[in-house]
Amino acid sequence: MQAIGLKTHIWNNALKTVLLLLGFPFLILIVCYGFTLLWIGFFESPDVFGGLGRGLELLPVALPIALVISGAWLAFSFFAHQWMIDKLVGAKKIERGSEPRLYNMVENLALSRGLPVPSIRIVESSALNAYASGVRKEHYTITVTRGLVEELDDAELEAVLAHEMTHIINGDVRLIVVAAVFAGLISLVGDVMTRGFGRGGARTTARVGSRSSSNGRKGGGGFILILIAVVIFIIARLVAMALRLAISRRREYMADAGAVELTKNPDAMIRALRKIEGRADLGNIPGQVEALFIESGSSGFWATHPSIDERCAALVRYAGGRDPGPLPIATPDESSRQDEGLLQSARDVETYADRNEREARPHSLPGGTQPLPLP
Repeated sequence: MQAIGLKTHIWNNALKTVLLLLGFPFLILIVCYGFTLLWIGFFESPDVFGGLGRGLELLPVALPIALVISGAWLAFSFFAHQWMIDKLVGAKKIERGSEPRLYNMVENLALSRGLPVPSIRIVESSALNAYASGVRKEHYTITVTRGLVEELDDAELEAVLAHEMTHIINGDVRLIVVAAVFAGLISLVGDVMTRGFGRGGARTTARVGSRSSSNGRKGGGGFILILIAVVIFIIARLVAMALRLAISRRREYMADAGAVELTKNPDAMIRALRKIEGRADLGNIPGQVEALFIESGSSGFWATHPSIDERCAALVRYAGGRDPGPLPIATPDESSRQDEGLLQSARDVETYADRNEREARPHSLPGGTQPLPLP
């Protein structure tokens, strides 16, 4: 029954993901319509309803241009996304000789599924995080932080690597990258247009308003059309972010389940998540990249991941795992005190050993003569 639960969980999330992706072409269409209204508002002076109708007439002209721009952006991201991600997080490629433990685990997981061994990268950070990236079978990559490798035991590290391998096996990596590319493009357009309008709003109001008043007979709804276009850009940006976040959340559940299927060890996956909890922060990383991580640390509606509690609860429910609950996180002061205590203990042991060694040595007088035994 547990295996059936896992499969049902995966199929259910896959169906919802497909439905969510259908929203992206609609968003592109809406953004194109916003651009046509922006054009009409600046360069024509119809009334509001006439401008809305005129925008629909121009849509067949704007849509091919938008598709070309989207295609060019997608092509660039297709070939350069790994380079961009590596630069953002500071990841460096490693080989078997430098990290045999990590390399052997990834290799074993890949061979167990008949897959090429992904490239492996490490981020020199004490944070605990990992992610998979790539859009082509020969160029998939698994990246982990130094803190993750050092803090997790073999079973827990294998579970995290299996989680990332599942993203690759299920095509999640390609899906998330493509979704992030489109969402990033729409968000960029919305951000540029709304900020540009915000900075030049007064000048736009004066210029468009004066032209509208001079052409009063023609309607003068240009400024209202511009406002409608800005609202469309804001809504499109918010919806794109929501769709991307929803896809990322569902994929994390699937990858957790896939890790259990690969390792047959739900407890290790749960323990790894609990150790990562609260220690995953890699600094100021864009949301499009953060969506790839095993844990983002964000919370609330705009969180890119479900909470660790929710993910552990799903593993307990569907895979029969045991959740130890949140683990204590040592603060920097506590860690420093623990390190000082360990050093002091080591000094005490060393001092005790030296004292015993000195007491065991025979005493000698100057000139190398041994002391006479006492009567």
